[in-house]
Amino acid sequence: MESVLSKIRAVYGNMGRGEKKIADYILKHPKDVIHLSISEMASVCGCGDATVFRFSKRLGYRGYQSLKIGIAQETVSFPDGGASITGEDSCFKIFEKRASEITKAMESTRRVLKPEEMDKAVKAIIGADHIALFGLGNSAPIALDAQHKFLRAGLNAAAYCDNHMQAIVASHLHSGDVAFGISHSGSSVDIVEALKLARKVGATTICITNYGQSPIVKVSDICLFTCAEETRYTILAMSSRVVQLNIIDAIYTYILYHSERAVKAVHETERALESKKY
Repeated sequence: MESVLSKIRAVYGNMGRGEKKIADYILKHPKDVIHLSISEMASVCGCGDATVFRFSKRLGYRGYQSLKIGIAQETVSFPDGGASITGEDSCFKIFEKRASEITKAMESTRRVLKPEEMDKAVKAIIGADHIALFGLGNSAPIALDAQHKFLRAGLNAAAYCDNHMQAIVASHLHSGDVAFGISHSGSSVDIVEALKLARKVGATTICITNYGQSPIVKVSDICLFTCAEETRYTILAMSSRVVQLNIIDAIYTYILYHSERAVKAVHETERALESKKY
């Protein structure tokens, strides 16, 4: 397989000025690119998001995220696990190292997650007529977990993990509703477009995304930032998802302590589920 850096050098002469700036940066700082969102990459190179996307397509990738994965596979010396995970590690040793990564992500997230943004999110969710939760791929289970918790608390919440349904639902929201998008990269086209549609019809838009400038931040009224380096070692890293789940659980728990209606709903839920257990 031809390397990403080799591809860049091969077509460099046919690139426009903006694309050459991106090429120059990647050739000089390939490992740094892995941690930049598309908007951060554009800012560093002094161009627009569209130029970064066009550059990625020129090299044969579906988008910037695919380009980053290609660069990561080429430049990172441990593509199959965490920083110190090796094929010699026992399963339990891998568990310990993953736990260490998650602990680090939790602490890093604590530093970037703004208390005032969480307060705004909780207030919007408690007062919402309807909460539409959007997640795709790795983020879909997070949206489903949020739906489960919010429904138990008596809130009108539903998770949508199909991009067509996301667009349909978003277009029919109203003022007083909440559209909640979950995307670690912040660059999921469908999630961003769904929030854009929701905001256009007056709904409050909330996102959970990794810290930094990204397309989802631009269409969100409230941003709940995480800090987990998902793409450094593996695109399926657990740390980002565990941190996202923790944020959802914190919101749910807060609601239980500050809403008598929610407490009553939880008790009603437990009674309704009694027959499901031996």
